[in-house]
Amino acid sequence: MSKDVKTFGAKDLNKEVCCIVGTRPGIVMFAPIIHELKKQGVPFFVVHTGQHYSPNMDSDFFRDLDLPQPEYRVEGVSDHSTHGGQTSVMLAGIEKALMERRPALVMVGGDANTNLAGALAARKLNMMVAHVESGNRSYDWRMPEEHNRVIIDHISDLLFASDDMAMDILEKEAIHGRKIKTGNTIVDASLQNLEIAMEKSTAINDLGLTVGEYGLMTAHREENVDKKDVLENLLSGVSSAAVDLNIPVVFLAHPRTQKRLKEFGLNEWAQSLPNLTIREPAGYLDFIRLLKGAKIFFTDSGGGQQEACIHHCPCVTTRNTSEWPDTIKVGANRLAGNDPELIRSQAKMAIAQDNNWDIPFGDGTAAKQIVEACVEALESPPRIGIQPDEMQELKTAL
Repeated sequence: MSKDVKTFGAKDLNKEVCCIVGTRPGIVMFAPIIHELKKQGVPFFVVHTGQHYSPNMDSDFFRDLDLPQPEYRVEGVSDHSTHGGQTSVMLAGIEKALMERRPALVMVGGDANTNLAGALAARKLNMMVAHVESGNRSYDWRMPEEHNRVIIDHISDLLFASDDMAMDILEKEAIHGRKIKTGNTIVDASLQNLEIAMEKSTAINDLGLTVGEYGLMTAHREENVDKKDVLENLLSGVSSAAVDLNIPVVFLAHPRTQKRLKEFGLNEWAQSLPNLTIREPAGYLDFIRLLKGAKIFFTDSGGGQQEACIHHCPCVTTRNTSEWPDTIKVGANRLAGNDPELIRSQAKMAIAQDNNWDIPFGDGTAAKQIVEACVEALESPPRIGIQPDEMQELKTAL
């Protein structure tokens, strides 16, 4: 094939699925899908964009979740700090892998820059795009993730929605692709791996904690950690809430957050906050075990909100919006922003209520449904947008 080729026709593509990963939530999300692809004998390969790369945030997941190592890794992403810089490197790296393997279908999941790059690369090469977790919206346009969600949905052929609310959003936004409510693979992953975590993880004992008598915290989003005063308010609020609740809170600090604490000169101050202990991020199995045993969870992570809901741990989201409103609707989640007093009050209310809510993200069969839909699409691609024959009819009518 000529090196000058810029796109492919259907006859040039192989009946193969490419899974794009690059962040911890993405790896967790795709684990059940990858296992199901293997189970059903569907040809596939994995591209890792390198958006997150450190042993306990990334590579350990492949081992813990019994996943094959990615066949392709994009290099140089960490050399860039801007969204455009990182996305451009990932876009070029993914495109190179796709042009070499020529899969008919490329699957992305979630809202990170990794997924935008993967969807754009596939769309430009005329490959089918499948989006797991489609239809999520926070309606907060300050968030880069919100831009990504909307763009990916509008260029996808297959849209796998977690719930009725997501399906309604896809309909209201006149999304053209084939929309399928599958539930969310985060349920599959969490339920499948909780039993393993309960058996293998020693994290609670290692940290000197007692089940039901501690809190857990994560924070990584730029609106929370990239400004000194905001980060101070966030940590002060969680510390005060922990004092009010008379429990220790373990803060599993993301590398991005650790970097900002150092840059802002806040390390010593943060370490001195009462009832707050800063630790390195946990591996996935340790994280699930810690979350299952926690009295309360403070987070700005979309995946974290879901996992807390799945494992019946009351959640306080340190943002003003959520892409998972169903977690709020069922009583599993409360929004607090980064206001210290609101964090304290929401934490008190969160633990005062029952935690026997229903899980709104499906029954743990999402991966099976997703793979079955992908197999169908490989055999009979969905007709997206205006087709050539329809275009001719439109021209004639005009």
